Amino acid sequence: MPHSSDVERRPSSATGERRGPPVQLPFAVTAALPGTYLGAAGYLGLPHPDLAAPLAAAVFGIAIIGAAFVLSWAAEAAQVDISAGLAIAVLAVVAVLPEYAVDLVFTYQAGQLYAEQGTCVAGDGGANPCSLALANMTGANRVLVGFGWPLVVLVASIATLRAHRESRSTHPGRVALAPAMSAEVVFLGMATLYSLTLPLRSSLTMIDAAVFVAIFAGYAWRLSKAPTEEPDLVGVAAWLGHKPKARRRGTVIGLFAVAGLFILATAEHFAENLVDTGKHLGVDEFLLVQWVAPLASESPELIVACLYAVRLKASHSLGTLLSSKVNQWTLLVGTIPIVFALSATTTDGLPLDTHQRFELLITAAQSLFAVSVLVNLGLTASGAATLFVLFAVQFTASIVLPADTNRVIIVVLSVLYAVLAVGQFVRRRRDTARIVRDGIATPFTDLTDGR
Repeated sequence: MPHSSDVERRPSSATGERRGPPVQLPFAVTAALPGTYLGAAGYLGLPHPDLAAPLAAAVFGIAIIGAAFVLSWAAEAAQVDISAGLAIAVLAVVAVLPEYAVDLVFTYQAGQLYAEQGTCVAGDGGANPCSLALANMTGANRVLVGFGWPLVVLVASIATLRAHRESRSTHPGRVALAPAMSAEVVFLGMATLYSLTLPLRSSLTMIDAAVFVAIFAGYAWRLSKAPTEEPDLVGVAAWLGHKPKARRRGTVIGLFAVAGLFILATAEHFAENLVDTGKHLGVDEFLLVQWVAPLASESPELIVACLYAVRLKASHSLGTLLSSKVNQWTLLVGTIPIVFALSATTTDGLPLDTHQRFELLITAAQSLFAVSVLVNLGLTASGAATLFVLFAVQFTASIVLPADTNRVIIVVLSVLYAVLAVGQFVRRRRDTARIVRDGIATPFTDLTDGR
């Protein structure tokens, strides 16, 4: 009889063995192929159709969505073979890979312009790439919290009503997080407190990068202490997870490589065509990069979160979006000044103009309120509604109001976010103290599973 450590770890799932992959996998790959070919052909000088900017942006955006789905399935299936802490860290990075791709393309372009001219202002009057470098990141963060989190509560509530039953984490009008997810809330709080200083700066520096990367490293280290759990896989991930060990590992690595190539071939073209689309339509380019690009980059996460909510696993659902938020607000922000410095071959920080400082202000303020509503490890319908309404107000204002008026709205909403957050922390001060202790120091074995 083999030793227990020699028995291959296999995932639990209602999905049995099957010969061919679920239809979602070839569909996602097929959706990514046109944009991948166009992007690769542009780099290699191969013949390809010359599409109008809006159509090209759509083709490349669809390719990024397809690639992100493939990456998410591969990362989920990888939990069969790697430790829980490492799997969570990989999943967190993978979940925001499209944001990395778009943000870092603009950051690299900003560094090149800065190296040539000593400024981020384009000589031809075009878009400011330094401003665009943070646009997708701030937009994606606000979409994730202001739209994604309320969406989870809505879908979970509908699922419980339709199923005529509840689960430990899924109730009508409320989503509960597992106690082990205290770490996500606490480290997001750390990053948020530091980010509140960014609107006071004239640049995003390597010091900021070091702080944000250190927070993410602490977060990953904390998660590495969590005990290994048997993964509960469905769909494509379950099909991958049930393969024999050698085939599973080879397939997962191959999917990572293929999806990475999809992203590499399309990300820069997607960003460039978004800007060109703005020029053609007379739409502010910053708004396009801030709000349209996240629709492509955040879609896979939102869909996966909704699927968990439908299965009455709302703790997994909200936890997925919370983990992505932590990653975006730590590692992604910290990577931007590093890429800028490498591109510009300088130790100067990424310049922050007035527009960027206002955007960072409201993003940090929203994040502070988001942390405050989770200190009791739950998101209620009232908290979700508040997040959505305040997000919708600023989203609408950014589109329909002139810049000066929109900045007034940003200041008012930021103050409101801060007041509401302080009120929540004071009212739930015992919960706040407990979640800080649990998130940083309490052994995971002492945290009961509330899912």
